[in-house]
Amino acid sequence: MRLDGKKVIALLEEDFEDLELWYPILRLREEGAQVDLVAKTAKHKYIGKYGVPAESDFSFTEVNPDDYDAILVPGGWAPDKLRRYREVLDMVRAMDKAKKPIGQICHAGWVLISAGILRGKKVTSTPGIKDDMTNAGSLWFDEAVVVDGHVVSSRRPPDLPQYMKSFADILAEN
Repeated sequence: MRLDGKKVIALLEEDFEDLELWYPILRLREEGAQVDLVAKTAKHKYIGKYGVPAESDFSFTEVNPDDYDAILVPGGWAPDKLRRYREVLDMVRAMDKAKKPIGQICHAGWVLISAGILRGKKVTSTPGIKDDMTNAGSLWFDEAVVVDGHVVSSRRPPDLPQYMKSFADILAEN
């Protein structure tokens, strides 16, 4: 279990892309990581775009990013809501400053844009937000996964195997 002892924040909000939340959580747990679902409200059930529920473990104010090794931002419509919370942006900035792994897939790039951490970074995302990503100063590539230091980005659900392999590799190295 190469990720035993690693702690990961998985951000949660309504209308997350079901696979983009659950596949990473299960994949990391398979390797021994503790993955906590963190949302505006603790112990609240959130519903994905396709109806799959997820219950938060903690609220944004109950976690300290210093206590975690990485953060995951799911896609779907959740990122448009997540980027409106100061606590989320502060968590992402703290992870970026500490060079801890940040995973983002599909529309999750919106959160990193709002956190102001993409200037000069090589990334990918769903092609639908390519302009947003490049306008934020990033270098966008149409690839299954792009790794630039501690930032791991991916496009959409079919890319999940490559995305999570890269993310888990980076997490294991840190």
